[in-house]
Amino acid sequence: MHRPATGTRLNRVGIGHRTLSSMKDTPDTMAFAGAAAKRYRPRVSTRDLGPVQRSGQHSVMEKSIFGFIYRYSKKQQIYLLCFTIASFPILYYSLELPKIIINEAIGGVDFPRQFLGFSLDQISYLWVLCLIFLGLVLINGGFKYYLNVYRGLLGERMLRRLRYELYQRVLRFRLPRFKRMSQGEIIPMIVAEVEPLGGFIGDAFAQPAFQGGTLLTYIVFIFIQDPVLGAAAIALYPLQGYLIPKLQRRVNQLGKQRVRTVRQLSDKIGETVSGVQEIHANDTANLQQAEITRLLGRIFEIRFEIYRRKFFIKFLNNFINQITPFFFYSIGGWLVIRGDLSFGALVAVLAAYKDLASPWKELLTYYQMMEDSRIKYEQVVQQFQPEDIMPLAQLIEDRELPRPLPSPLALHNVGVVTEDGERLLEAVTVSLPTDRHIAALGDAGSGRDVFLLLCARLEIPSSGRIRLGEDDLADLPESVTGRRMAYVGAHTTMLTDTLRANLYYSLKHRPLIPPHDEDSDTAAWRRRFLAEALAAGNTKMDAQADWIDYDAAGANGPEELQERALEVLNAVEMAGDVYRMGLNGTIDHTTHADIAERVLQARSAVRERLQADPGTAALVELFRADAYNTSATVAENLLFGTPVGPTLAPESIAEQPYVLSTLENVGLVDEFLRIGLRVAETMIELFADLPPGHEFFEQFSFISSDELPDFQPLITKARADGVQSLRPEARARLMALPFKLIVARHRLGLIGDDLRRRIVEARHRFAADLPTELQGCIEFFDADRYNGAATLQDNILFGKVAYGPAATQEKVQALIADVVDQLDLRRTVVAVGLDYSVGVAGARLSLVQRQKLALARALLKRPDLLILNEATSVLDGATQQRVAAAVRQRMADKGLIWGLHRPSLGREFKDVLVFKSGRLVGEGSFAELEEGNGAMRELLAAE
Repeated sequence: MHRPATGTRLNRVGIGHRTLSSMKDTPDTMAFAGAAAKRYRPRVSTRDLGPVQRSGQHSVMEKSIFGFIYRYSKKQQIYLLCFTIASFPILYYSLELPKIIINEAIGGVDFPRQFLGFSLDQISYLWVLCLIFLGLVLINGGFKYYLNVYRGLLGERMLRRLRYELYQRVLRFRLPRFKRMSQGEIIPMIVAEVEPLGGFIGDAFAQPAFQGGTLLTYIVFIFIQDPVLGAAAIALYPLQGYLIPKLQRRVNQLGKQRVRTVRQLSDKIGETVSGVQEIHANDTANLQQAEITRLLGRIFEIRFEIYRRKFFIKFLNNFINQITPFFFYSIGGWLVIRGDLSFGALVAVLAAYKDLASPWKELLTYYQMMEDSRIKYEQVVQQFQPEDIMPLAQLIEDRELPRPLPSPLALHNVGVVTEDGERLLEAVTVSLPTDRHIAALGDAGSGRDVFLLLCARLEIPSSGRIRLGEDDLADLPESVTGRRMAYVGAHTTMLTDTLRANLYYSLKHRPLIPPHDEDSDTAAWRRRFLAEALAAGNTKMDAQADWIDYDAAGANGPEELQERALEVLNAVEMAGDVYRMGLNGTIDHTTHADIAERVLQARSAVRERLQADPGTAALVELFRADAYNTSATVAENLLFGTPVGPTLAPESIAEQPYVLSTLENVGLVDEFLRIGLRVAETMIELFADLPPGHEFFEQFSFISSDELPDFQPLITKARADGVQSLRPEARARLMALPFKLIVARHRLGLIGDDLRRRIVEARHRFAADLPTELQGCIEFFDADRYNGAATLQDNILFGKVAYGPAATQEKVQALIADVVDQLDLRRTVVAVGLDYSVGVAGARLSLVQRQKLALARALLKRPDLLILNEATSVLDGATQQRVAAAVRQRMADKGLIWGLHRPSLGREFKDVLVFKSGRLVGEGSFAELEEGNGAMRELLAAE
């Protein structure tokens, strides 16, 4: 099946390389801008929501899994039942036919016989009946195949629906819910715990109907052959039907305990991952291991008890099943001997009974699965059906309020009380104009933080009301509060994506421009995908469409949006950081040939400056095809290029057969092993007594502190028996060390002039004989060509920054910046920086950078009301003042409510609110409150 590449459309409309090509308007850009600004608005049709969302049926989850199944798959379940019933006559005749074959075709007389107008002798008659039997077997197998596939489809579709509903409910949880329910509990429930429900849902009605009907068909067939044998066949079923559920009940209780304990384990592991820094800082690893041991022990006890009881049930069931053949052999044989039962009938009965065990076993398995699924579903409902869950309409309704935002934002006797009865805010009444700048002051526990969350509708009051103009704030959908208002707190979480995606995140509310499908196969796949999403109750909104609301940012398309993005990054003083990220970024030079050409111009300009000034020339060691670069690694010198993909990456280059054969041809393998051994010995001698994380480990980054103990036995054996005595994997570890050496940096004296010359010789052989399969794994250095695998900085320098005085790096950066500005490349470099990957939840960004990015994201959507809660507290004092001034300037004539971490910063605001002990204790100008408000004076004194 042809599938579109992930992110294809996003790259086309401004989250990829197209926005880098030019900062000027082009006909294509203007056409796009017209489409984005005029033809498409952030509106969503109810057709895009799916039948479940339109009907509002997600307001309450079904209490039982059978209720859920009936509600969403009633027609499909009825169809399965009808199709299942239709298979039983075929099954019955496939049981009857062997008796006819034995009694009439094999043991019969009076031939030839007439069959469908044909006269058949005994052999022909036998073949016809056998072929009919084969046909019945194929038809019966076809029924089973279709039923199994359809049940699987239905089960997966319903599982998809359930997971989607649970995820949607997570989005509807109020913030306090996440203080009681961690991600360690939520994630396993949505991902792992409901996984078995998919298989059960498909089987919910069809499986007992099919297996029960099959069982009944076998029993009816046996009764028709002989009532006594029929009675013997079912004699022990009542006993099993009584004992099995009774024994299963305790297994079900243990299953509930297991699910709860596994959730606790998930929660504890999640706590460890998020708090690993605190664990190491406080030496509590042993405590954490003990806690995990306790939970693992409890899970072991529960699961072992489940195994004992489950397999006893299986043993008992198998024992009872084996008693019945005793009756068949004894009673059936006696009837055949007496002549009351034909031999063919006995054979058919035995064959039917052999198959009788399978549906009965499947029914018992179904019962166990049903009980397990029932428990899982009921526990999931308990967790995902809180009383204070957000109405679905608030999440999906698309509503607009007139501009400017209605005023005032009025709180009437508002209070917030936790489930434990703690009063976080009490009897607050205040009217806030939505076009004024207001400072909110208070220490921890004053109620200020809760007040700001209430204003942003991220918290709901326990008592009182909040109105925005004529509307109750609690009733407004997120299409109003999430677009016309913005909130930035002291801690921000980022998407695991690019910086650009995180910055534009505040503009993505609804798909505005559908994806353009390049071919009919892709379009057909997309139609099938969206149709299946609708069938599973998921949203029809296409993730591959363009979701960016350009109008909200005041832009007419991708190019202008990027300009707005750069403006807000400058406002929060993050443009310099993004510029540095851009220098370390890469571009696709085949797609962006114009940018590559301008970078080559920058390379020429840098080269001219280096040649004109001998002092500057010493700062950069340029790449030369016939010279060894002492500021580059041995690997870079050997390859004389940049690896593309993992094949020739530093981690694997020492294991690449072609690299090793090249070194062998110039006699360098033994030399590299010798150097690797010397490096390992040196590292052991230097760092054996140093603590992990010492700065020397970063400077000499050949061996990590964790790997250092592994090299000691390796060195000992190599000294005693020689390097050749080592195992291949040990030799590979030594072989990898020289590739990381940088002559100018490490100064170990291991790579002399002769060895450098031989490495250059190996470089030429490597390039000359490079196999076809490796030609796409490296992009060679060429002074006249752009290297698409290298960073912008490496392309501009076409060399390495020379190791020397501490100021060298700063001087080189100043040189690059001067050339970049001279050629008007800075915005292009910053645009490349926007595609910098921020890591898992923004881990590659510093705390300061994350806060700046969060502020920029909020400003980019131009909210009518911006609510900040200590959003600049991580910045230094001077930067705080500059960023605060820039934010106030961009929010001129709009609403700004700022919870300040330093009360003195409130001097810049005309309106100030003061909170203490959950109450609003002061309201007015800063000067008035400083003069006459005791709580205000306490805050200023504490600062």
